[in-house]
Amino acid sequence: MNDAIRSARVRLIGEEGQQLGIKQTDEARTYAYGKGLDLVEVAAQADPPVAKVMDYGKYRYELEQKAKQARKNQTQIHVKEIKLRPKIGIHDYETKRGHVVRFLNQRAKVKVTIMFRGREREHPDRGRDLLMRLADDVKELGMIETQPLLEGRNMTMVLAPTKNAGVKKDAEDEDKLGSEEEVQDDGNGEAPASESGPEPQSGAQVAEAEAGVS
Repeated sequence: MNDAIRSARVRLIGEEGQQLGIKQTDEARTYAYGKGLDLVEVAAQADPPVAKVMDYGKYRYELEQKAKQARKNQTQIHVKEIKLRPKIGIHDYETKRGHVVRFLNQRAKVKVTIMFRGREREHPDRGRDLLMRLADDVKELGMIETQPLLEGRNMTMVLAPTKNAGVKKDAEDEDKLGSEEEVQDDGNGEAPASESGPEPQSGAQVAEAEAGVS
């Protein structure tokens, strides 16, 4: 950039993107400085190198903002893992399925691993059946992204959240927030108005009233 450009000539591009032809580098620098801008080498490998007139500080700022926005728009994908045995009991299966449901509702992917031991490796179909059963049980929240795959002693499957994952949880959170706001609105610190009738008069007050009547 500017004085750091070593080439004797450059193909000059103006501040509006116009082609200004091949210029001596000193002439190109003078042109850029005359407009209060910088001369930036944008294609050093070209012959001659291509240099553009620009506000380098503004250019860097715009690049940083674009990179920042791109990072902001990126969706972080979390992958959770659940491990099962081919002969898992009903209670343990229900527990593991609950974990899968919770992870999917967090909009995380779930890697489900079946671990085979000993003779269990002779019946990989049992592991596959278990994985497909699990996938069917949570099909409203998760879809199979990677089909069951046997690798050594383990068989794995990856579930990805569907558009329904987390919807119920979000609705419950909104209902909870709404209930809290209603409680805050009612709790204004004032005692509720009494619905009872007029306060009873004392005996003396009654006597005075009767005397006035008579």
